[in-house]
Amino acid sequence: MKTTAFTKYHIAAGAKMAEFAGYNMPIEFSGINDEHMTVRNGAGVFDVSHMGEIWVKGEKALDLLQHIASNDVSKLFDGKVQYATMPNGKGGIVDDILIYKFSDTKYMLCVNAANTDKDWAHICAEGEKFGMKPGVELENASDNIAQLAIQGPLAMKLVQKMCEEPVEDMTYYTFKMCKLAGCDVILSATGYTGSGGCEIYMYNSDADTIWEAMWKAGEEFGLKNIGLGARDTLRLEKGFALYGNDIDDTTSPLEAGLGWVTKFVEGKDFIDRDFLAKQKAEGVQRKLVGLKMIDRGIPRHGYKLANLEGEEIGVVTSGTMSPMLKVVDYTVTGASGGVLSKKAPFDLQLLLQNVEQGMAENVDVSVSLPQGVYLINGRP
Repeated sequence: MKTTAFTKYHIAAGAKMAEFAGYNMPIEFSGINDEHMTVRNGAGVFDVSHMGEIWVKGEKALDLLQHIASNDVSKLFDGKVQYATMPNGKGGIVDDILIYKFSDTKYMLCVNAANTDKDWAHICAEGEKFGMKPGVELENASDNIAQLAIQGPLAMKLVQKMCEEPVEDMTYYTFKMCKLAGCDVILSATGYTGSGGCEIYMYNSDADTIWEAMWKAGEEFGLKNIGLGARDTLRLEKGFALYGNDIDDTTSPLEAGLGWVTKFVEGKDFIDRDFLAKQKAEGVQRKLVGLKMIDRGIPRHGYKLANLEGEEIGVVTSGTMSPMLKVVDYTVTGASGGVLSKKAPFDLQLLLQNVEQGMAENVDVSVSLPQGVYLINGRP
């Protein structure tokens, strides 16, 4: 397994470690609920160094990104971040990514850890069509960069203590190059928790310096280590999609409720544009929605969903107990023709079938969201 620049600190802190995306990563420290509430109410730090970073440079950089990304990259300005998907040419999604614009000829993509190699191969293959080559205009810098996510309502107060220039009031989904504890970093006002904060990209060689400075600055704010377990409950509680669960190579952006990052603007000939335009015009035959359990029990990934007649109509993509709401939230993908199809009313009573145990639980699909609003609303 690979390690990050911070692995030694996690082990020393007694973290429960496990393999994730080929890395030895911390799953939990003090417990998922405690860590979850820490981020919602204070400040917590995640090691997200397993995420991938890919540079796209040169005169054709925007042309390539407009081709491979679903969002309108031309709308970015220097210092702005954008959320997008990369359609795969078969109606599905290669990955969901963040695009950072440094200049008209320099962009960085942050990609999911488990997809880094796949994304790199895809970007290089598409880059060839624009005369762009690995090692020249394209660079996979994932192994050279460490990343920390400091999240929570007190996160930016903490980071401000490490930085001489004003950063506490940075606008959501912007970034800046600055010095943190004397080290050059990319400070990004982004995150995957819904509680505010930032993500910090740094050279591996600066990781120890920044780690030590962060804990010193974090003493007065009650900073705690947070594992990937709480990262999952935080993102699901907020309604952020997870690649491999809620979206994958078979899910279209429109089925996943990501139409707002799928832009059919004039002159943008992106992969799967015609397919997605047709799907938008005709309507999707399945979609990702949010449900809440009425009875006790937690729906797990892969559990099948049935209507009162016992007909299978969908599958659970993500499920957990919401520590903040004290309810069980989860997302499901509806099957074609089932009651989770595009015209399904939102006050239906459904049955969640646990295939492994043969159990069934009532669920209410009208509780936690307004009618017609889906749980997976993505990142702005």
